[in-house]
Amino acid sequence: MRKAGDEVEQEPGFFEGDTVAHCGPSMKGEFARTVNLTCVHTGWVFTHSVRNNAAVHVLLALTTAVATIPFEVVGLDFDNGSEFLNYDVIDWAAGKKIFFTRSRPYKKNDQATIESKNNHLARKYGFYYRYDTPEELTVLNRLWPLVNDRLNYLTPTKKPVGYGTDRAGRRKRLYDKPRTPLDRLLAAQVLSRAHTAELTAYRDSLNPAEIGRRITALQTVLLKLAKDTTCLLYPSPTP
Repeated sequence: MRKAGDEVEQEPGFFEGDTVAHCGPSMKGEFARTVNLTCVHTGWVFTHSVRNNAAVHVLLALTTAVATIPFEVVGLDFDNGSEFLNYDVIDWAAGKKIFFTRSRPYKKNDQATIESKNNHLARKYGFYYRYDTPEELTVLNRLWPLVNDRLNYLTPTKKPVGYGTDRAGRRKRLYDKPRTPLDRLLAAQVLSRAHTAELTAYRDSLNPAEIGRRITALQTVLLKLAKDTTCLLYPSPTP
């Protein structure tokens, strides 16, 4: 069991995970869920949407993550949701020799890293609409690789490194210099030269403007598919 004050991992590979419900204003019925993972050390993200939170679908997303993430997944930390804390997922992690932990119940700060990603990744790009059809699920899973490439290869972030004081003597948070998750991964020196060259070449091949246009186009499709269905679930007409 992990707590918010535990020491931060010094090597890549330990991921916090969570699911985001694309239910709109109502939790009734079946709707898509997005499995969201982020590496605590590097900030590397992986996102994949599934039909619902049944173990078979969550396992598919986790298996895809292990096969897609370009470095070894050595640990997974989840909340206390039954989609993760079940025999199927725990046995799968044991078979892969992946260290498995959970946070304390009702302590969201124990998973502060993934909770922030749920907001500015899944909600920012996937919105708050209800997605419950195969077509919407397909569009979501075309969207996430583009978003992941933008965040992993092209978007610098800063990480908290401690506390200091300002000129007035007040306590303030200290951060390191902004770097992309790829830069942090390369700095950790856990990849071979060939793998490093491959990832660097892929980053150099990305066109940020083209990625932005493709993301916007897929978001437009999502809005057309889900807007009317979502609005009908509200108790009264909304703008």
